[in-house]
Amino acid sequence: MHIISICMISFVSLFSISMSLFFLSLKFLLLDYTIFLEWELLSINSSSIVMGILLDWMSLMFMSFVLFISSLVIFYSEQYMEGDLNINRFIMLVLMFVFSMMLLIISPNLISILLGWDGLGLVSYCLVIYYQNIKSYNAGMVTALMNRVGDVMLLIAISWMLNYGSWNYIFYLDYMKNDFYMQIIALLVMIAAMTKSAQIPFSSWLPAAMAAPTPVSALVHSSTLVTAGVYLLIRFNVILNENLCMFLLFISTITMFMAGLGANFEFDLKKIIALSTLSQLGLMMSILSMGNYKLAFFHLLTHALFKALLFMCAGAIIHNLKDTQDIRFMGNLMLRMPLTCMCMNVANLALCGMPFLAGFYSKDLILEVVCMNYINILIFFLFFASTGLTVCYTFRMCYYSITGDFNFCAFHSLNDEGWIMLKSMVTLTISVIFMGSVLSWLIFPTPIMICLPIELKILALVVSVIGAWIGYEMSKFSISWLSNSLKFYHYSYFFGYMWFLPNISTFSMNYIPLVASYTLYKNFDQGWNEYFGAQGMFEVIKKNSIFFQFLQNNNMKVYLTLVVFWLLTLLIFMLI
Repeated sequence: MHIISICMISFVSLFSISMSLFFLSLKFLLLDYTIFLEWELLSINSSSIVMGILLDWMSLMFMSFVLFISSLVIFYSEQYMEGDLNINRFIMLVLMFVFSMMLLIISPNLISILLGWDGLGLVSYCLVIYYQNIKSYNAGMVTALMNRVGDVMLLIAISWMLNYGSWNYIFYLDYMKNDFYMQIIALLVMIAAMTKSAQIPFSSWLPAAMAAPTPVSALVHSSTLVTAGVYLLIRFNVILNENLCMFLLFISTITMFMAGLGANFEFDLKKIIALSTLSQLGLMMSILSMGNYKLAFFHLLTHALFKALLFMCAGAIIHNLKDTQDIRFMGNLMLRMPLTCMCMNVANLALCGMPFLAGFYSKDLILEVVCMNYINILIFFLFFASTGLTVCYTFRMCYYSITGDFNFCAFHSLNDEGWIMLKSMVTLTISVIFMGSVLSWLIFPTPIMICLPIELKILALVVSVIGAWIGYEMSKFSISWLSNSLKFYHYSYFFGYMWFLPNISTFSMNYIPLVASYTLYKNFDQGWNEYFGAQGMFEVIKKNSIFFQFLQNNNMKVYLTLVVFWLLTLLIFMLI
């Protein structure tokens, strides 16, 4: 009963706080109201340590979404982690994770942002290594070290802000935009956001973090860890100048394209969804760099819903297939797990931008805004190619898992009897269906009229249909046939391995320092330092002690030799 109580208490409290925050955010949005609280923790002479809290419609709405998804994830974990003896510890870690995210969301101050930012990094490491095997440890270390780069950038930004009177960046945003030197802060914050949101060249940690339990993946890759970078840039959107925006636009669209391409060559169910997250993060970052921060925030919220649902469905499938994650061993799950597959289909269609689901309202609007903007043909092509690739890998995943042939040779019956997991999934499915339109009415109260030629208007739909067809054709595959990707092994290795980013960001970074440290260790620690240090002294003392021990052994010949030596010495002194 104790295990049920901690999950239920966490679920009820988080869910109720989430609902109250949501209605509060609506009030703030309607009244265009902002509360800025300052709480003085300590005052020594003229120096005061102040904790600031910024409550506006954006922070309240984002907090309500994070808490809503967290409550359902904790409820879902009760059944998913039922065999785990340390489930209390797991729930506590998830709650710490959520608390760190809350701290980051409400902070108008760089110091308190760093506390939440570092809290996310530390707790995510603990969660990624939760299963305690070699793969988890490696993935956890890559995740932690990549995120440390962003932490260091924030620390440098904090030290740079000593030029001002306070770390409350929110007061200085207008001034920073016009000050050349203050663009350094903008650059540092941007790099920090790129590490957290896994943009190129920091992308390799995001699929590696899939070593964490699936409920954690549902939380991390929907509304917390990876969205922290996007949220930070939404807050700092005022100070990004044109050059930084162009750089960020290029990096994020390339990331979006790379992730979409990589997901088409991946066979691990969770990694496909992780690469899908990376692609959507690139989409948010790119529209943010064009100056539409509200649109980026809108997509952030809708994406959080359907991505959490997608991970939950994947978790239910993996749980039922006795921890099998390879999509080649799945197939025709529609007959055996109809409710789970229904939820997964809704999430997949929302991801593809199916009209009138959550993803459609934000994605379609983003693509139409892109059509209106003054951008070059490369960025335009990458946007629409990435949209097509999204539908492509989604349909490929559907073919392998939901339809197709059943390829899993098991003796147990698959079924939908995980009722606790299903309750969470169905709740999220309802929100995925309705929240897109609700949020679009709330965030953009005046209807957005975008007038485009018919070719551009239907371009998103056309690339989606083409992507779906290519994804379906590519994946007609039986377990006994030769895998088509093996014919083009080098290409599939290159694209499926995220353009060698894991190699570049781990092995190349580590090789020279490791070789240098090994050389230093052999030459100094175990070489000259030993010779002139401890070992050398030990040898000298050892030889001397052997000699003195030999003298002290009272041998007759030694005694007579010493007597003769002593007499000779006395004789010499007497003669002198």
